[in-house]
Amino acid sequence: MKARMGAAAVWVGICAVAVSGIVPAAAAERAPASPPAGLREAIEQTVADGFPGVVAYARRGERESRLAAGVADTATGERARPDHRFRIASNTKSFVSTVLLQLEGEGRLSLDDSVEKWLPGVVQGDGNDGSAVTVRQLLNHTSGIYDPTNEPEFFAPYLERHDWAYVYTPREVIARAVRHRPLFAPGTGWNYSNTNYLLAGLVIEAATHRSAPSEIQRRILTPLGLKDTSFPVTDPAVHGPHLHGYDLTGRDVTRFSPSYDWTAGAMISTVDDLARFHRALFTGELLRPAQQRELLTTVQFPDEPAYGLGVQREDVSCGSGPDAGRISTWSTDGAGPGYTSVSLTTADGERQLVLAVNVYDLGAELRKERPVPRSTGLSKAQTAALCG
Repeated sequence: MKARMGAAAVWVGICAVAVSGIVPAAAAERAPASPPAGLREAIEQTVADGFPGVVAYARRGERESRLAAGVADTATGERARPDHRFRIASNTKSFVSTVLLQLEGEGRLSLDDSVEKWLPGVVQGDGNDGSAVTVRQLLNHTSGIYDPTNEPEFFAPYLERHDWAYVYTPREVIARAVRHRPLFAPGTGWNYSNTNYLLAGLVIEAATHRSAPSEIQRRILTPLGLKDTSFPVTDPAVHGPHLHGYDLTGRDVTRFSPSYDWTAGAMISTVDDLARFHRALFTGELLRPAQQRELLTTVQFPDEPAYGLGVQREDVSCGSGPDAGRISTWSTDGAGPGYTSVSLTTADGERQLVLAVNVYDLGAELRKERPVPRSTGLSKAQTAALCG
């Protein structure tokens, strides 16, 4: 799942315990740097606004800082730490798009290949035509393919029957999607659809004859040393030190099968690992120049985000009032049962903020209600980390 808004907007106006102290942590290789002015207070405000725990990473040039506030587990009172793992949800998509761009750079596929070429007969029926949809249109959400994860009944096994380990296969989700007519002809509109990235994962497997999680491990996680990042397929648990995730009632929803999200959002990581990946991605370390340009080429439709290939161009406000400046960023975000996170990198690559909180109420989202508490702290954290 992903919040139906851009990364910056995920934090503006969102927000279960009293304020807890701030816990800075250093990377193993570096002494801790002082956090940007105002970031410590913003993190503290986020906890005061209703989130049990917050973890954050900020970078300015080579100066890194790590902060945490509140608790990782409301039952035990364990304090949140910057090295705690969390479900990154749709931040997963930028890993998937990176693998496909690498495959294109190696001449093993083209983003302008049709889905039908790689997945014969998978996108057919009820007006769906895989021969008219390209891999690129999957990655930039212009395919028009329906997303069944917007339906309350899709999540009935979890939210109604409380079968937290229930498994959906990617092909089951795709089959549900293509029983619906497309929302628009391919390339003529924009609609965020997790189905696009399930299909993208299957294209990776068809092109490489390896599993999509293993390709992400081999091409990204291992080379970058992202030892705290994993890709569970069916395991509903989060292993190792981690934040527990909660809904708005305070129910612990940490245990939740990631199967329905697969290459659309099943990964687990830390703020440090996400920051390392996005620093490498946005500075051209992972892609050839032609594919780097494709990554950052956005589609723009009225009232829709400037979306590239698994990443989004977004302006962050640097204050309030008519004279407030704005700074351009590349962003990814993720929201799913129990967790909300955002990763922002300034266009010049010099500043980053990765921040995660441990509340997201999937049931509320499906009812078209606010899925998180309101908070002023999270938007202030963006300003503190990226501006000034």
